[in-house]
Amino acid sequence: MIRALKLEWLKIKNYRVFWILISMYLLALLIIASGGALFLQWLKSEGADFNGIDPTILPIFDFPDIWQNITYLGSFAKVFVAFIVIISVNNDLTYNTLRQNIIDGISKKEYLASKMMMIIVLAAISTLFVFLSGLINGLFYSHVLGVDVIFDKMQFLFAYFYEIIVYCTLAFLLSLIIKKSGFVIVALFLYTFMFEPIPVAIFENAPYFKDGIMPQVVQFFPIKALNNLITVPFGRYVFREIQDYISIKSFVISLGWFVFYLGSISFILNKRDLK
Repeated sequence: MIRALKLEWLKIKNYRVFWILISMYLLALLIIASGGALFLQWLKSEGADFNGIDPTILPIFDFPDIWQNITYLGSFAKVFVAFIVIISVNNDLTYNTLRQNIIDGISKKEYLASKMMMIIVLAAISTLFVFLSGLINGLFYSHVLGVDVIFDKMQFLFAYFYEIIVYCTLAFLLSLIIKKSGFVIVALFLYTFMFEPIPVAIFENAPYFKDGIMPQVVQFFPIKALNNLITVPFGRYVFREIQDYISIKSFVISLGWFVFYLGSISFILNKRDLK
């Protein structure tokens, strides 16, 4: 597996698109992590207020709430990591790199393990970046400090790490099925932000559906299950009840999808003639 992982690094280290996507992703996370205070200051300069409340005093960077806030916003940028996985898998199929790896003695199981290790490494880098961004912003802007509050609710960082892994595994599977990176990127993007969320919103809120079984059924949809891990946290600032914990139900559902993705990938690799 170490040998296959080294080959993965050799494939991408000089690939310009990889570094562009990584840079775009980290830049997006930086803007998300640091732009909140600037945005609130801009609202104040424009004369905005919330029932007479100065927007800059909203404690969005206060520990420990910052961990849910920053991971929720950061989850929107996970598509950039998925795009890296899609392009990596597509290049292996397009340039017959996977076939050459098999010829060179790397098993399909090693190939699968190397791609998953790449996904895990990307997820770990992303989580570390979010952690450092949250820590720095919290130390600058939080009204509450102390080791106990700084490291409270760190489970949202684990949920963020886990969410990226599951989502990128879905991207891996779609890349093997569709084989065209452009189509996969468009399909994944549209499904993530339109094709699933719109029906979910209808089933959860439309009068005809919301009192029936559909609001419960949609909780088992793949993107919905991931989104339920870290839910919208900002309702707390207008005194609304929020989910400030990791849903075990959503974790189990998304884990089921993760197992399904891995099983499907393994099935496709074993059935497909690569030699």
